[in-house]
Amino acid sequence: MSVFRVERRTSLPADEAWRRVTDWPAHGRRVPLTRILVRTPGPAGTGTVFVARTGVGRVRFDDAMEIVRWEPPAPGSPGRCRLEKRGRTVTGWAEIEVAETGAGAGGRTLVTWSEELRFGFLPRFLDGVTARTGRVVFGRVVDGLLRGPGR
Repeated sequence: MSVFRVERRTSLPADEAWRRVTDWPAHGRRVPLTRILVRTPGPAGTGTVFVARTGVGRVRFDDAMEIVRWEPPAPGSPGRCRLEKRGRTVTGWAEIEVAETGAGAGGRTLVTWSEELRFGFLPRFLDGVTARTGRVVFGRVVDGLLRGPGR
């Protein structure tokens, strides 16, 4: 399995950073050739199921996920979300933590995205490449989500 972690500081309050990084359809607008299909009615929370469909035409794969932990941030308490990947092609998990750290160098909120990712069709000796690629791609996704729509 490939494990990677992305950390970003933002001047946004924790509740707004949380709203942005858990806006699943917005992820699809940030990941090339991907769209997000939410399979359960809103609002998002434990039990929400969605699929990230990546590809062009018939050449595509689905990353099916379910939220198994949903704790939005509250005063004095960080927000935590855990996704379990339920697909045949992509397996693993992702955890998002959004914690208000107070005003300081780099921002008042810390967003941490940790993920264990495995593509069933890739040999294990490519796990390091997958982790580095995941760190770059998700770093850009988190950056874009925190900047907001159209930025």
